[in-house]
Amino acid sequence: MNWLRRWNARSLASQFFIAGGLISIAAMFLVGILVTHLIEEAVIHNSGAATALYVDSVVAPLLPDMQTASLLDEGSAQALDETLGQGALGRRLVSFKLWRSDGTILYSNEKELVGRTFPVNDKLRQAFAGSLVARYEIANDPESDKERALGKPLMEIYNPVLQPWSGQAVAVIEFYETAEGLSDSLAHAKLRSWAAVAALTAIFFLVLSILVFRVSRTIEAQRRDLKERVDDLSALLAENRGLQRRLQRASQRAAALNETYLRSIGADLHDGPAQHIAYASLRLDSDMLINASTHPEAREKELAWIRSSLAEAMTEIRNICSGLVLPQIEKSSITEIVTRVVEAHQHKTETRVETLIDDDGPELAPAVKICIYRFVQEALNNAYRHGGGIQQAVRAVSHNGHVHVEVSDRGDGFDPSEVTPSSLGLVGLRERVDSLGGAFDVKTGEGGTTVTMTFEPMEVGD
Repeated sequence: MNWLRRWNARSLASQFFIAGGLISIAAMFLVGILVTHLIEEAVIHNSGAATALYVDSVVAPLLPDMQTASLLDEGSAQALDETLGQGALGRRLVSFKLWRSDGTILYSNEKELVGRTFPVNDKLRQAFAGSLVARYEIANDPESDKERALGKPLMEIYNPVLQPWSGQAVAVIEFYETAEGLSDSLAHAKLRSWAAVAALTAIFFLVLSILVFRVSRTIEAQRRDLKERVDDLSALLAENRGLQRRLQRASQRAAALNETYLRSIGADLHDGPAQHIAYASLRLDSDMLINASTHPEAREKELAWIRSSLAEAMTEIRNICSGLVLPQIEKSSITEIVTRVVEAHQHKTETRVETLIDDDGPELAPAVKICIYRFVQEALNNAYRHGGGIQQAVRAVSHNGHVHVEVSDRGDGFDPSEVTPSSLGLVGLRERVDSLGGAFDVKTGEGGTTVTMTFEPMEVGD
């Protein structure tokens, strides 16, 4: 069914043009044949009626009472011979016959046919029924050898002879006329009818084609628009599925990272404050404190050690808490957030950070602001820890919801393959950015390291 597939692949306008064109041509030929046939019959009938009226007006007065006559008497036959053999009527008529209802020829200008009986054909039967019969054709009747020998179409007319008081057909006059100019008239009539039918068909098909082409263009435009919308929706669905998978993976990794963070905090508490507090607890049970009255100076020394251990434990607990608790940034702009992180980093590390901020002040979601804070904080810590804090720079751009933050240094860089999934720094940042639908990228080498984070307007959550 290759042809069916090729046909269905065509536009509606093309299908209509081909199918409608073929149907219109077929309809034109059928209508043309029918119309020309009707016109031809009408022209022949009208021409035959006019000639029959003329012949009847000339011949009828010469005929006897045809209801009682078997053959024409000699006087009537001679009168008909003289009338039909001279003048305008003689020049127009090729032959003349007078028929009786049983098929007997009562009179003919061909004397050898007079008195002969022939089978009654349909034309003769219609004429005896009272109808005028006219044909334009080459004679083919048994009694028409002379007319057939001429080898050209003739006007053949059967005209009933009606009884005056009853209107009954008592005889039929058959004559053949040369009908000069009739063939030309028929040809012109056929040509005009074919031209009219072709013109009307062409106009009808042209008007329909214009309408169909207009509708087809509209349908094709709507179909293209619908296809584009379907493609867009399909792309969005695929993108949503991808984002959903990324979010699921990010959520799973975030859960694992949270556990790692908790273990790291637990390790920091165990190795730092817990050790100092345990040391202080052990010193509380020392003999110096128990025998304070015996050794007062030693007692004061032990208390000083205990106070120092507890102070160090509190200091480390505060440091751990300061790293966990964010400042109030929900209502801060990107400029304020980045400036706060950079100043804290410079104060802590005693290094310099070049800062470039371009912010048009759009309101961002709190989750994005927190992500920006943590991103800059962790990236600067990595730049100081792994890159030596050489030429640290922060560039932040925020326009109409589009956010791009870049932290770079000119240190020695690092090997990205050495960053394990259990690492809390870059891996944690990547998961945080992915979970919000952003893009995270790291470029490192001998010329330094650049870490970037990007959020598009549609990807920023509420």
